[in-house]
Amino acid sequence: MNYRHGDIIIKQISYIDAKMRKLDHLILAKGEATGHKHEIVEGKAELFEEYGVLYLRVNSEEAKVGHAEHKTIAVSKGIYEIKHQREHVPGETRERERRVFD
Repeated sequence: MNYRHGDIIIKQISYIDAKMRKLDHLILAKGEATGHKHEIVEGKAELFEEYGVLYLRVNSEEAKVGHAEHKTIAVSKGIYEIKHQREHVPGETRERERRVFD
């Protein structure tokens, strides 16, 4: 199962490497335009980082992701990779891709 929340995608994966660094916060992303953040606001979860990529482990039956400008969503128990959504921008000679900003 995958989830979309504003400019992030929460993509289910099968495992987290035991060598990943555990973070002491539950902020999945900060909005560059507004400064608001996507974060776990309810439930038990852990956040890990490896090579600049964030990974979320939801330990309770679900965890809720909140953001000031988006509806809160529930993410089921499991392991996820946090990615930023991309959008295609037509160019004069070719299409380009850029990150979506919240």
